[in-house]
Amino acid sequence: MEKKILVATLYLKDGQPVKNNTDFSVLGDLYEYAKMYDDSGIDKLYVFDLSDDDDEHEENLRAIRQLNRLIDIPTCGGGNIRRMEDVKKLIYAGCKQIMLNASKNGCLELAKEAADRYGKDRMLVSVKNVDFIFKHQQEMDDLFHEVLVMDDSVLDAVDNLSHTPYVVYYNGSDFADVYSLLERENSRGICGPMFDDVSTDIMLFKTNLGEAGLWMDNFKPEIQWAQLKKNSDGMVPCIVQDYRTNEVLMLAYMNEEAYYTTLSSGKMTYYSRSRNELWTKGLTSGHIQYVKSLTADCDFDTILAKVSQVGVACHTGSMSCFFNEVVKKEYIERNPLKVLETRYDTILQRRYEPKEGSYINEIFDKGSDEILKKLGEEFTEVIIAAKNPDTAHIKYEIADLLYHLMIMMVDKNVTWDDITQELSQR
Repeated sequence: MEKKILVATLYLKDGQPVKNNTDFSVLGDLYEYAKMYDDSGIDKLYVFDLSDDDDEHEENLRAIRQLNRLIDIPTCGGGNIRRMEDVKKLIYAGCKQIMLNASKNGCLELAKEAADRYGKDRMLVSVKNVDFIFKHQQEMDDLFHEVLVMDDSVLDAVDNLSHTPYVVYYNGSDFADVYSLLERENSRGICGPMFDDVSTDIMLFKTNLGEAGLWMDNFKPEIQWAQLKKNSDGMVPCIVQDYRTNEVLMLAYMNEEAYYTTLSSGKMTYYSRSRNELWTKGLTSGHIQYVKSLTADCDFDTILAKVSQVGVACHTGSMSCFFNEVVKKEYIERNPLKVLETRYDTILQRRYEPKEGSYINEIFDKGSDEILKKLGEEFTEVIIAAKNPDTAHIKYEIADLLYHLMIMMVDKNVTWDDITQELSQR
């Protein structure tokens, strides 16, 4: 049996998320919504551009690009796709897949061109009835990785006409119906209002579907509680890290109930020794920790949790509980990203807190053109150094180049996080 997926949908109007393709009521902050889907356990996100003109289309593309920098789940872009250039822009914006509309003229021709250029695995098509599938049965399997079937009443006909896997749109909320739709052989997943609602407990829903016999992408532990070594209180300490930065956030303890509640809910749950009760981090404060991974150490007596932290981890208001310095020995930081971020922060500070005699302030005072001129000179120096058989000198020129590149980044309000997120999409 193939793994089944749960899909959420975002509709964009003027760069903002709206209720659906007919109701343009703004739901809230786009990136907060996307992050909630990312953390909740949703497996894929459909993003539909509802723009009316080219300016709005570009605004929505910018929103999609930023969205893809902030979330980890794959996105499929759709809406307002009329030519190959639109397909290319969505892919460059970070979408892993593209959704074409079968009811639009030229859909099949565009699918052929896009599948030939970017691969069948990137191409999806939405259908409201079986006409398109009936007329193009051979092309369906050749051109499309997946079909979005907008009417679940036609699934029997779809199954008879094509072997292409599909995601079905379901307008209800009944568990039995969801299970019935997902257990079909060609069914890959399901979407609909129930899964767009951020209040739906997606991980619990996946757990229930898994227990009913479906293969879901949820937390099925490789290590059972009985295999872990407990302390004298019958618990296991859990060290918690931010999954993006690796910053250590806190230390807490789990008992068996907390362990399995964490796995079924996807939210870090601990046992409070002071209150003698189970507690899910953030239920009262909103500072929830969404599980990204759990790993046991070599002795099976400690768990390392990597999480997506909403808000802060510490009850004092600090991001991390570890901020009381005991001792510190000076050392040279060699972590490349930390080195670059530290230098970047220094440049940023100089920009807004000028220091007399500062080289950085001297360049900023001369303006953007001077920054770009200096950057061009440094590029040239790197090229000249690279032509020299002795490569020892090139590291100094590269360092100069990166330094001036960061000055330009600060001038243009671009951060290293922006760059690494962009690279991760390549």
